[in-house]
Amino acid sequence: MQFSAAQIAMIINGKVEGNADIAVTSFGKIEEAREGQLAFLANPKYEKFLYSSNASIIIINEAQELKEPVSATLIKVPDAYSAFAVLLDKYQQIQQQQLKGIQEPAYIDATAKVGDNVFIGAFAYLGEKVIVADGAKIYPNVYLGDNAQVGENSIIHPGVKIYHDCIIGKNVIIHAGAVIGSDGFGFAPQADGNIKKVPQIGNVVIEDNVEIGANTTIDRATIGSTIIKNGAKIDNLVQIAHNVEVGSSTLIAAQAGISGSTKVGNAVVIGGQAGLAGHISIANNMKINGQSGVNRSFKEEGLIISGTNAYEYSKAMRSMAIARNLPELEKRVTELEKLLKEMIEKK
Repeated sequence: MQFSAAQIAMIINGKVEGNADIAVTSFGKIEEAREGQLAFLANPKYEKFLYSSNASIIIINEAQELKEPVSATLIKVPDAYSAFAVLLDKYQQIQQQQLKGIQEPAYIDATAKVGDNVFIGAFAYLGEKVIVADGAKIYPNVYLGDNAQVGENSIIHPGVKIYHDCIIGKNVIIHAGAVIGSDGFGFAPQADGNIKKVPQIGNVVIEDNVEIGANTTIDRATIGSTIIKNGAKIDNLVQIAHNVEVGSSTLIAAQAGISGSTKVGNAVVIGGQAGLAGHISIANNMKINGQSGVNRSFKEEGLIISGTNAYEYSKAMRSMAIARNLPELEKRVTELEKLLKEMIEKK
């Protein structure tokens, strides 16, 4: 695909400085871009490449002051990083719109309903009464269990498994290898020492505009639904247990784990490898730092917590600072004890 500087500027509401007719066919990093490619500059650390880049078009912040001549055509915008993201999204949409039809072999049950402009890749499996809405993309080797639903324009990448009765909303992206709706970890120890499995008869509901990373697992509810609310973004290798609720616009980084029946508020940020115990609540707008262990509820919105067991961030930092000084403090206490003993003996 080919776009001119004028066309790009129209998409991102930018102002062209240079040749508005010059065209690009691909993207490149500002330090590596070739002629015919588009790059962007958002990080001041890369400013030096602005003057030497071979890119044909460069998107920059309108506040950027030029210290040397620039050979590329510039498109100035308020926020170059955000504008570049918008452009990439538009580019991806155009590519995906071209992807349509049903590849062979694919199994689609006679009771399944497939909408218009849908893509279904080879070796995909659509079970009984599955619904795939208009514009959805089901890549190869995807499994959709009985009664599963995929909303409009959602993208299910290769190898994703969506178990029976699970519901995926509109504009959702689920990356390769993710498992949606596997059994929750429900087991009841018995008096005779055996462990009895508790049937997991609920489902998973993923609302609109959610993105789920590769090899993430979201367990079905024991009863009711595990719910990922609108706009949440979940990284790779995340474990979300049965009956969890993740609030809207919440971010969860890789290798985090949330235990059963925990309620995570809206716009929460959970760092990598953080672990949340079950049956607790996390207030809106909180930040849980990476590798934190959270074993109790937090009701105060906007709090930043850290550590294991996690507590208020500034206190956690003070505790760590004190811990680093413990050897020196021990030495001083020993000296004080010795001095005190000498004073007592002199009396």
